[in-house]
Amino acid sequence: MQGLAELRSVLNQFSPLSEAAWQDFAAGLELIRVRRKQLITRQGEVERYMYFVVEGIQRGFYLRDDKDFTIAFSFNHSFSGIPESFFTQTPSNCFLEALTPGMLLRHDHDRLMRLFDTHHDLERVMRIATQQILAGMTERLYQIQALTAEERFRALAARSPHVLNLIPQKYLASYLGMNPATFSTLMNSIKLGED
Repeated sequence: MQGLAELRSVLNQFSPLSEAAWQDFAAGLELIRVRRKQLITRQGEVERYMYFVVEGIQRGFYLRDDKDFTIAFSFNHSFSGIPESFFTQTPSNCFLEALTPGMLLRHDHDRLMRLFDTHHDLERVMRIATQQILAGMTERLYQIQALTAEERFRALAARSPHVLNLIPQKYLASYLGMNPATFSTLMNSIKLGED
């Protein structure tokens, strides 16, 4: 199955998995293909799956007063989904949308929870991964609340310069909490300033 080697490598970066834990985990994976603009998870649904991106780009977003707010992106060889809905098994406040065609490995919530009871090394890996997700979300919240628009743009450009060419500007602007015109101005001025 495509993506298994990459997924195992990512999991082992958190903490080594025993062969038995890996085999049981891998047995529960399903490879799915998604189309561009396909909604993978809808607002109000309970997220049943944890995803690993084999290829493609996805975004998490919510709608309020007919406005679209992007809260997260996922890329090749990273985890994806709506984590708060997945772990609490409560309805999602967000959508998960494929920005590009892609392939995802997914694992069912209930089966994964049973595996945690059997394989504590797998539970440890997911705990460490969840801690990193929480740390990233806390840093993002700080940036949105404490940094200026230019500082937020520069932080994104320094952390993930590849996204500036991969993701439409309107979604990046939303993610950074600014309007598209401000984003475009910053993109042009910072590029000109670096030349």
